[in-house]
Amino acid sequence: MLLIQVESLKVVSDFYSPVGGEIIAVNDELTDMPELVNNDPYGEGWLFEARVNGGAVELLSAAEYTALISGSDS
Repeated sequence: MLLIQVESLKVVSDFYSPVGGEIIAVNDELTDMPELVNNDPYGEGWLFEARVNGGAVELLSAAEYTALISGSDS
């Protein structure tokens, strides 16, 4: 599991990744344009790229995760 700290103007929050690995890239554009995280989270608002331990891992898509946490089967 990766533990990353995400800092905003008022708070530092821990971000827990569902997989372990190594951070290989950080989105430096967020330093000057942090609103990208909210405005375009699946495009230009990405936080980091990671090399996952243990090879390929199947993660849920955004739609699958939304269905899981909402209790829906779609």
